[in-house]
Amino acid sequence: MTVIEEMIEKARIAQQKINYYNQEQTDEMVRIIGKAIYDHAKELAEEAAEETQFGNAEAKQTKNEFFSSALWYHLKDKKSVGEIERNEETGIIKIAHPVGVIGSIAPVTVPNILPMGNAMLALKGRNAIIISPHPKSKRSVQHTVDLMRSALASVGAPMDLIQVVPEPSMEASKEVMEKTDVVIATGGPGLVKAAYSSGTPAFGVGAGNSQLILEDVEDYTAFATDTVAARQYDNGTACVCTQTLIYPRKVEKNVRDAMEQAGTYWIDDEEQVEKIRQALFDKEGHFAKDLAGRDALAVANKAGVTIPENTKIIAVKVTEFGHKEQLSAEKICPVLSVIAYDRFEEALDIAVANYEVAGKGHTAGIYSSNEQHIIKAGIEIPVCRLMVNQPTSDSGSGPHNSIIPTNSIGCGSWGNNSISENLSYKHLLNIQQVALRIEKKPMPEYVW
Repeated sequence: MTVIEEMIEKARIAQQKINYYNQEQTDEMVRIIGKAIYDHAKELAEEAAEETQFGNAEAKQTKNEFFSSALWYHLKDKKSVGEIERNEETGIIKIAHPVGVIGSIAPVTVPNILPMGNAMLALKGRNAIIISPHPKSKRSVQHTVDLMRSALASVGAPMDLIQVVPEPSMEASKEVMEKTDVVIATGGPGLVKAAYSSGTPAFGVGAGNSQLILEDVEDYTAFATDTVAARQYDNGTACVCTQTLIYPRKVEKNVRDAMEQAGTYWIDDEEQVEKIRQALFDKEGHFAKDLAGRDALAVANKAGVTIPENTKIIAVKVTEFGHKEQLSAEKICPVLSVIAYDRFEEALDIAVANYEVAGKGHTAGIYSSNEQHIIKAGIEIPVCRLMVNQPTSDSGSGPHNSIIPTNSIGCGSWGNNSISENLSYKHLLNIQQVALRIEKKPMPEYVW
């Protein structure tokens, strides 16, 4: 028996022990593991930033505190045990059952909130979960899981409901995907494809490349603050970070002034733009791994561009878009492409073309007071989330909308994913429909 098989056997034994937990007992497990990460948010963040060299501790601490709270707030009043819904008119009763043992593949960028978030979703459905981390985040994920296991023990629940692969590798992740009951694959296209090819039901995510259209705004300072924060967040490693700002040419001065005041170094000199372009991408067009999760100063130093030490993000002005501009792609660091437009239809064309490069199905944003244009953007832009008058980073969880908090953002068929919504606990339930006999009205006579 392999190590993974032994873990799965222990997970099944633990899962059977909670199979008859009531809703109160189930929710207490979910609450206590979320609180464990919240209570240790700072130390986990510092450890993760030091080990992975991705992002920064301050942002990771914010993630740990906000996401644990937001997810618990979302989950705490939801039914997930036994009878969860009854419709007297249709005679349908829905009963929730666990799906079993869930395999979760964790990328290096989120070693705390992804194991925590997926474990909370799994336990909400009385499932067990096995986390397979990236080798570069092994220690951080292990610490996260250890805290959650201790929390489970404190309420008398089996610790083996949450386990972590002790020696992570591609081979171990492959075995986890093949031998568990359901897979949550959070990572690049290759990982997601492997999950879908594993023979196990899987939920994957799509690549990010959030495009943000500015049409009108009353307060440029507030807009710029939000946009800079959404681009800088954890050194630009989150898939929901804004990648391109598409703004009206007539208000460029307002936009630039506000962005610079918010900590942006704005580059419109083509020679300097080219230096940034060459620093970010190799000759084959792949993003430079040495800049992934690094700050603006690291980008500038590699590019040979001098910027102030307090710079939060670098904005590079481009005139081309789509496949004609390399900077249209996702940039896993705090560099924002900015491009001006004259007509709103042109802004939509830019966004759509950039999604053909990367990020189709993921997230877009628009700042506008024109509802017709907002709906038009929703119709024309191929994404599953359109964030209105708020940062694109709020599409995973945010204070300004009611989108389900999640680590796994489904991108539909556009992003080669099985779902087009944020992964929730409901995706990790087997829902039985009990159909009562009812007296239905006679079938009408149809004329074909």
